[in-house]
Amino acid sequence: MVTLYDAPADELIEELSAILAERLEEPEWASYTKTGTDRELPPEQEDFWFRRAASVLRKVAMDGPVGVESLSSAYGDTKRGSNRYQVAPAHKTDASKKIIRTILQQLEEEGLVSQEGSAGRIATPEGRSLLDGTAGDVIEDLGDPALERYV
Repeated sequence: MVTLYDAPADELIEELSAILAERLEEPEWASYTKTGTDRELPPEQEDFWFRRAASVLRKVAMDGPVGVESLSSAYGDTKRGSNRYQVAPAHKTDASKKIIRTILQQLEEEGLVSQEGSAGRIATPEGRSLLDGTAGDVIEDLGDPALERYV
């Protein structure tokens, strides 16, 4: 049986984002907002919202229970300053909590994620099933003979 741990992350997220594009709705403000305080412009990807939602769902399923704060830290960035003068230490910045919180709320409405008290959010059995089924499709599409034993 194939699980989300067996499929490569980038292919799984790409396939899952296409599925979530049919189930989730991108807020109108999403195309204008930055993904963090260290960014100057909003994301340029057309399907950014659904890719981030797929990535968040995968991360919740793998690391859960997780909260908005830990996800914000995970999607944050480390800036080193300029390449010419490296006298200042690197600065860690968090990702936008509003984007992560809104995605988690949408995934909850779809029944893919649920709250585990004050510990954070976990993937529901429906969310796990969606991830594992998508991982199986990804493994089949790759056509790698070493991975076919999982199918």
